[in-house]
Amino acid sequence: MISIDNLSVEFAAKPLFSGVSYVINDRDRIALVGKNGAGKSTMLKIIAGLQQPTGGTVSVPRDATVGYLPQVMVLADGHTVREEAEKAFANIHEMQQRLDQLNQQMISRTDYESEAYMQLVDDYTHLNERFQMMDGLNYQGQLERTLQGLGFRREDFDRPTSEFSGGWRMRIELAKLLLQNHDVLLLDEPTNHLDIESIQWLEQFLCQRAGAVVLVSHDRAFVNNATNRTLEISCGRIYDYKVKYDEYVGLRAERREQQLRAYENQQKEIADIKAFIDRFRYQATKAIQVQSRIKQLEKIVPIEIDEVDNSALHLRFECSQRSGDYPVICDEVGKTYDQVVFQGVNLTIKRGEKVAFVGRNGEGKSTMVKCILGEIPFDGSLKVGHNVQIGYFAQNQAQLLDGELTVFDTIDRVARGDVRFKIRDILGAFMFGGEASDKKVKVLSGGERTRLAMIKLLLEPVNFLVLDEPTNHLDMRSKDILKEAVRQFTGTVIVVSHDRDFLDGLVERVYEFGGGKVREHLGGIYDWIAHTAAQQAAQTLSTPAAATPATSAPKAETPAVSGLTWEEQKARAKQQKKLQKALKDAEEQVAILEGAIAILEEKMATEEGCADTTLYEKHASLKRQLEAAEAEWETAYEAVENTESLTTT
Repeated sequence: MISIDNLSVEFAAKPLFSGVSYVINDRDRIALVGKNGAGKSTMLKIIAGLQQPTGGTVSVPRDATVGYLPQVMVLADGHTVREEAEKAFANIHEMQQRLDQLNQQMISRTDYESEAYMQLVDDYTHLNERFQMMDGLNYQGQLERTLQGLGFRREDFDRPTSEFSGGWRMRIELAKLLLQNHDVLLLDEPTNHLDIESIQWLEQFLCQRAGAVVLVSHDRAFVNNATNRTLEISCGRIYDYKVKYDEYVGLRAERREQQLRAYENQQKEIADIKAFIDRFRYQATKAIQVQSRIKQLEKIVPIEIDEVDNSALHLRFECSQRSGDYPVICDEVGKTYDQVVFQGVNLTIKRGEKVAFVGRNGEGKSTMVKCILGEIPFDGSLKVGHNVQIGYFAQNQAQLLDGELTVFDTIDRVARGDVRFKIRDILGAFMFGGEASDKKVKVLSGGERTRLAMIKLLLEPVNFLVLDEPTNHLDMRSKDILKEAVRQFTGTVIVVSHDRDFLDGLVERVYEFGGGKVREHLGGIYDWIAHTAAQQAAQTLSTPAAATPATSAPKAETPAVSGLTWEEQKARAKQQKKLQKALKDAEEQVAILEGAIAILEEKMATEEGCADTTLYEKHASLKRQLEAAEAEWETAYEAVENTESLTTT
């Protein structure tokens, strides 16, 4: 589908990658991996046509569409969530307008036997076929399913986008991208603002409904579930693995072992050649052999070994003095702003326990953390145990660092006692060794800022860690090291996170926030996911199979019809008018198609038409469209009948 040939990119005469060639095929789901700064985001921008390479070509078929989701984008306000998402269907609206124009022409014209009229029928047939393939009449259903899959409730659809945080508005942009049905999707960290349920929905969407996908993500579970091919950028080249990420890790280790052996053999060969040259350089009898060895040395192509970050990131949270047996006890705790965030919360966290707070964004996880920290007032009783010393890592901790300070000065300001003499050693252990410690915070990447914020937390004597989205902006290796440090911490831990791989094997209890309640689940994160899936399956089975949304909604309203308010009557009338228009449009569609088929059949009955195979193909296509149109008419007719019977009840 997309061909990348001999691609090279340079920044300030320094090559990022060169001679890169590969092909993105239809239904490929590719994870683009490599260390930070390897050029993953640059590669996506080049494929999307937003950045030009230094050399090489990117060939995209003329009829193929490419959708790109960057990590950060400028978000516009001024519309509701539904209106903003409907922008994804601008082409469908244009197609519908064109179909209406062709309809009007076919109705108003009477030159049925002319070539121009047959061309008009042909244009209408092809355009309507495309419209049907794109499910043009049912895009509202697609829109609602996608928004709900990404975490929006129905009551959110008509709210202005300005009422939502940046993370929620990024979800709207992701919804628009998915609804546009691009042939190729380029996604740069798409899970950054999603909760676990939305991430699982996105995985399913990409596997079942998307075409080709190329994504960059540090969420190991998401990458493993959503991709089937791994492209690694290393040493400025591309290595292509036709496997998922976890399998790639093993194959990559094997490849590096082979490279190391080949490198060692080559170095031995080079050393032997140089030793021969040095030994016999000035002996006339060996001049020919020496020159031969020199030429042999010049022809050797050095073997490069894949980049591996060997600097050690040693994370260790020192537990301070022992706390009481129960660091946190909540008794009927509640919090209300304009609406109830949660109420009647009862939970007890024991010393040494590691628990997770999970749930959709905005359900109160961070609010509960602030209650525990005593930062906001609340209802009920919340007791923090004896001798509890809390170390808190907030979601925006990395952004709160002073950008004008250097890395060294940032730590120097919080260090106390003998630690001040070991600052450079500590920074070196966190990959800020040498000149990196003199960088200003404002030039650091998101991952580097997160690591720096972690150092500040390490210097605090604590026995209770509260980590709110600690893995944001961390690569997979750094997350593994942080996870191991938290696992070895002997104090108490609360982790607020949507990263399933990070939570797996780390926590033994999960607290689910949702619907104003907090529910306790014993076991790890995948135990909770399995329990949630079982509950949803049970609810689905308990719903009568015959009760579809179209039929169940009117039945639910029937008892209250006689007591409808004016606003409800107005809404009912508006709905009925909409259904009647849909019925009228369906009737016109059937009439037009029947007329076109009749004209075509007359032409097929002639001697010339009988021999024209294209007429038979058009006839079959029109017949299929007529069947679909008649089905739509029946659906519209039943809907009108149902609403009219409800109105007269």
